[in-house]
Amino acid sequence: MASPPDRSVDPQLRKRLLAELRAPWRGLRRALWIALAASAGLGLAVMAMRAAAGGETASADLVLQVGAVLLFGGLLWFDRDRSDSSG
Repeated sequence: MASPPDRSVDPQLRKRLLAELRAPWRGLRRALWIALAASAGLGLAVMAMRAAAGGETASADLVLQVGAVLLFGGLLWFDRDRSDSSG
C-alpha cells in the first residue's frame, strides 16, 4: 500500500512550483519578448536616424518595425504577472 504524500514541502517552494504549473516557461517567454521588442525598437531607431539624416526609408519597412514593436510590447504586457496588481 502506498504511503500518503509528504506535506512538509517549504511553502515558498510550493508557491513557486504552483505558479510555474499555472504558467510554464514564463521566464523564457518574457526573455524572448524582451529580446524581440528590443530588436524591433533598435531597428526602428536606426530607421528614424536614417530618416532624420535625409536618407530614404520605405514606408512598408517603417510599418513593419512599428508593428513589431507594438506586437512584442503587447505580448510582453499580456504575459505579465497579474497576481501582483489584483491584490
